[in-house]
Amino acid sequence: QVQQVESGGGLVQPGGSLRLSCATETPFTVAAMGWYRQAPGKQREEVAVITRDGNTNIADSVKGRFTVSGDYAKNTVYLQMNSLKPEDTAVYHCYTRTGWPGAYYDYWGQGTQVTVSS
Repeated sequence: QVQQVESGGGLVQPGGSLRLSCATETPFTVAAMGWYRQAPGKQREEVAVITRDGNTNIADSVKGRFTVSGDYAKNTVYLQMNSLKPEDTAVYHCYTRTGWPGAYYDYWGQGTQVTVSS
């Protein structure tokens, strides 16, 4: 059984910072952890991912402002968001990828709301 707990969302003024975290309990080996976001009327966007061997990928829209990190001993992924803009407003979902190449399975968090507004 897999359980995920997300935390850290909220309301912040433009230019502010938030840190999201997502902890996963799973009996399976985790290959990667990351974040997507979904804003009203927009397509889902992958924001950041960190693989087990430490490789990261950050969306161009947030590069230089957001940082992803992970603790694979705790299966926990973090998203540090700085210099937030109103267009960053969205529901942020973490995901945990288990399995192996050709047979991955992603588990999704319940989502946490991030609102950037003055």
